[in-house]
Amino acid sequence: MKKWLAVALATALLSGCVPTFEKNDEVVQDTKDQKEKSIIPNYQISDSYYRTTVPYKVSKTRGMVVSNLNSKYDIDEFETGLMRVAKEHFPTEEYVFQEGQELEKETVSKWLRRKYTAGQLKELKISEEDNVGLNPVNNEKGSIEEQNEKSPIYLAHILEHDYLIKNEKTVKLGGIVIGLALNSVHYYQKEKYGATFEQEISHEKLAAEGKKMAEVIIKRLRSDKEIGDVPITIALFEQKKRNAVIPGNFFAYAHANKGSASLTDWKAIDETYYLFPSSVAEEAHRDDVAYFMRFKDDVEKYFPNYNGVIGQAFYKNGEFIKLSIDIPIQLYGEAEIISFTQYATSLVMDHFPDHVMVEVNVTSINGAEALIVRNPGDKEPFVHIY
Repeated sequence: MKKWLAVALATALLSGCVPTFEKNDEVVQDTKDQKEKSIIPNYQISDSYYRTTVPYKVSKTRGMVVSNLNSKYDIDEFETGLMRVAKEHFPTEEYVFQEGQELEKETVSKWLRRKYTAGQLKELKISEEDNVGLNPVNNEKGSIEEQNEKSPIYLAHILEHDYLIKNEKTVKLGGIVIGLALNSVHYYQKEKYGATFEQEISHEKLAAEGKKMAEVIIKRLRSDKEIGDVPITIALFEQKKRNAVIPGNFFAYAHANKGSASLTDWKAIDETYYLFPSSVAEEAHRDDVAYFMRFKDDVEKYFPNYNGVIGQAFYKNGEFIKLSIDIPIQLYGEAEIISFTQYATSLVMDHFPDHVMVEVNVTSINGAEALIVRNPGDKEPFVHIY
């Protein structure tokens, strides 16, 4: 292994365009309240990434996703997967990314609630105009199990991404992408502080409910004068259950053209994550699991009585795109870490097809120890020892 680069972690993934270091653009951005000066960096690390304005604006619903989604895996994929969806209508070379600025935190909180009956509104002291919850009403008939079976919580979170378009020295809102995170499992309690029970939700049911909610949301967004007639895309994400070690995935999206208050035909998104090794992955992608198992076996030869190697495989349209591998180790010296990293790097180059991106994270009780990245077609990988 010839190439050792002691550079920042971010550099590891910057493959694609050759960088250009022209002067950054200073632009004026029209906001709801005032005109603000921003800078758009001319340097774009890859066609795969959007540029952003500086200073960076955080979402108005910042922090909500952490409490509403089941795992860090789902949180990360919900964010990055929504950007992949956005590229279908908002190309990275034309649009600038900005976290959601149109939906207020209070608005999203209200939309995530259940719809209430007249009696419930009175009991909760909520006005009818605030009865805008997108989750189904719980009519309080029957046992708790029956109530949750008939009307589970389908919608877990709403994420907004904004896409700005540049015109000479100004930028303005050019499009909005909304992600709806939907539950594959509904969790509930029969009594306060009691045990938590699970109610599985079929994919067909959550997809149907998600599409109904999307139609309501597009009409609400169109009624907001601040949003106006910009194109809007809404995508549906199915999150995994709480103890899953792989993320959920986006499975459908629809687009409303400029000024339209209805969504066009829903398009399927074929993206899936698999845990390597697992019986599900073995059944769906036997040959790819075999590559991983040979790598795993060789890693374990380095350590006696060790079986901690796990992988997360990402497929798009049936094609094996990326494999992320975690190797937790018990090593104590720098020389030992360097030795193992060199060994693991050689295994990456030997065992996996070159059209797949492979990322290996070596960790210990002290944290990250090494990173190995082999991008598709690379003759030599990127390696960084922390």
